[in-house]
Order: sequence, then C-alpha cells, then structure tokens
Amino acid sequence: MEAYLDNSATTRCSEAAAEKMMQVLRTDYGNPSSLHNKGMEAENYLRESRKIIAKTLRVKDKEIVFTSGGTESNNLAIIGTAMARKRSGKHILVTPIEHASVANPMKALADLGFEVEYIPVDENGIIDLKALRSMVRNDTILVSIMHVNNEIGAVEPIEEAARIIKTVNPETYFHVDAIQSYGKFEIYPDRWGIDLLSVSGHKIHGPKGSGFLFIHEGVRIQPEILGGGQEGGMRSGTENVPAIAGLGVAAEDMYSHLAENRSRLFDLKRHFIEGVEKIEGTHVNGRTGEDSAPQIVSVSFRGVRAEVLLHALEDRGVYVSSGSACSSNRPAVSRTLTSIHVAHEYLDETVRFSFSVYTTMEEIDYALEQLKALLPVLRKYTRH
Repeated sequence: MEAYLDNSATTRCSEAAAEKMMQVLRTDYGNPSSLHNKGMEAENYLRESRKIIAKTLRVKDKEIVFTSGGTESNNLAIIGTAMARKRSGKHILVTPIEHASVANPMKALADLGFEVEYIPVDENGIIDLKALRSMVRNDTILVSIMHVNNEIGAVEPIEEAARIIKTVNPETYFHVDAIQSYGKFEIYPDRWGIDLLSVSGHKIHGPKGSGFLFIHEGVRIQPEILGGGQEGGMRSGTENVPAIAGLGVAAEDMYSHLAENRSRLFDLKRHFIEGVEKIEGTHVNGRTGEDSAPQIVSVSFRGVRAEVLLHALEDRGVYVSSGSACSSNRPAVSRTLTSIHVAHEYLDETVRFSFSVYTTMEEIDYALEQLKALLPVLRKYTRH
C-alpha cells in the first residue's frame, strides 16, 4: 500500500484537468497571439480560465495575470512593486515564516538597499497585529504576508492585517502569498483590501508550471519579463495554454466543492492528529483546530532526525516532507520552526504531513501504523 501525504509539495493532477490539457496539446494547439482561427481557439481557453479564476475571487477578469507558478507570481509581485515604487520609499514589511520564493526576493531587495523589516509572530506562527500597526510607515511601499504557512498550516488574519495597513498608509501595497490557501478557503481580495495575490496550479490538482498573480486594478508594478506584451504587458512570452486551461478546470472544481472538501480534510486531519498524539515522543506544532489549515500537520518526533524518518517511511510507501519541499533538496534549518521557537532539538526532527481531496482514511491509518512500527526502532539508533 502507498500513502501520499506530501500534498503541500504537489498534488496529483485531476483527470479533468489532464484531459483538458491533452485536448489543447493535440487539437487546439494554436498560439493565442495569432490572428487566425487556431489562435482564436487558444485565446478562448485563456479567456475561459481567466473568467473562472476571477469568479472564484470575485474580481475582474483583467486583474488575473497568468504565470508559471507561485514562485514567479511572488517574485513579480515583490520585485515588481519595489522597482515600480522605489521613488516613493524603500521600506518593506514581511513575516519571518515566508516561503523561499518570498524570503529570497526580500534578501535580494535588501542587498539593493531596500529596508526589509520582519513582523513578529507568536508560538503558533500568527503575526502580531499591534506590531504591524506600529511598523507601517509613510515610506512603506509593500507589506507581504502569506495566508497559510506551508510548514505548520498557520492561518494569518489577512483581513485584519489589510485593514491596519490601509488605515495607517493607504498607499502601501499589500501582497498575499495564497499558494497554500487558494482552493481551501474563500478569499475576497477586493473586500479584504489585498492588492496582489499569488497562486500556484499544482497545489490544487492543476498542472505544474501554471499559476497566476491577481493585480488589483490601478496597482502599478514593473514587469520582469519583457517581450511581446502578453498578459497585458505584465508577463511577456507565449502563454502556456495547456497548463492554463488545466488550471481553470482545477480551480473551478476546487471551488465547486469547497465546503465538502474542507470538511473532509478536517476529518482527515483530526483523525491523523488523534492517532499521532498517542505515539510516545511526538509534538504537533501550531494550531490544530478549524482556525488552522485543513490540509497541513507538522509533527516533531523526539530522537529521530526528519530525514531518517522520511526515508524510512518512503521505504514503506509513505511519502511526507521535512519542512518545505519547494525550496531545495538540501536539508536546512526551518525559518518557520525557529521563528515560532520550536525547541532546538526538534529543529531537525520535524516532519510535515499534508493531505488532499484524494487522501483516504485508509492512507492515514496506514501511515500511523508505519510510524508506530518505525519510531521505536529508529530511536534505538539515535545519536547521543
């Protein structure tokens, strides 16, 4: 038996999305910039997916810019804002628990002379709203806060944060990395005050290499890729029509069944936590109730290195992740775990389990059985 519990790294592409992609690849393969019928057919796929996605967010179709995924969306939002608004200020706020696709552009901007400050978080990874209020300044051009943390599933108070930011400085742009929340939460950029929102297709059963950036009408950012002016000039290059078509199908499916999917994911999460907490020497990190993400559980296992446990589980057909699988194949100290003050000995003993709409209770039970069998054996070989 196999149990794929690494869905925050990537999800299985849905059959409907894959079928739509094959149709585009084999039959409707025109370039959407071409003026003939084949081009028009391709353009229709872009238009349809843009319409579907805009509807899920209650925004305008023209505010959706297709990208190659979450990393590009985050880079475009962050670097694009900094370059476009550097004459207005160079002060940027971000949390210390962001994904590398946000953290590393911030480091790059700091090297260019921008002032990057970090909003503190508590032991559950939730931002300090009072601190945020005190940190926004007249020269703050951008605040970037992820909606759901990819390692521990912390859900940030995005609407409250936006209200504070816009009250203190209405000119400050607010960017939200929604890569782990889109498809699992209702998100309302207009109502909440979000200017920029990043999404990746392969986290919602769409294809890898697909994603989008919501750019609120009137928000000014500088494009990073120049060329033929596709995507309203924001992202030049021939659009990946098959992937975008698959993304639209996946987005529509996730939001057509949002409530039932969330309920089922929380059932899986509760069942897994109930079982894993019965195992000696385990600690679940962050919040675990319905104020957390339904698909992510972070567990520290005393006396067993995460990499060792990961490969031992892999040998038995259980697939999990140690921290973020998207940043590197090389193990590194987690910024999230250090920021929430996880005990030092747990920093390299923490594993992420993440579920999807395809995850079954049988997979959860199988993973728990393997953990119960493996941990006592692995702890015998713990280095002292």
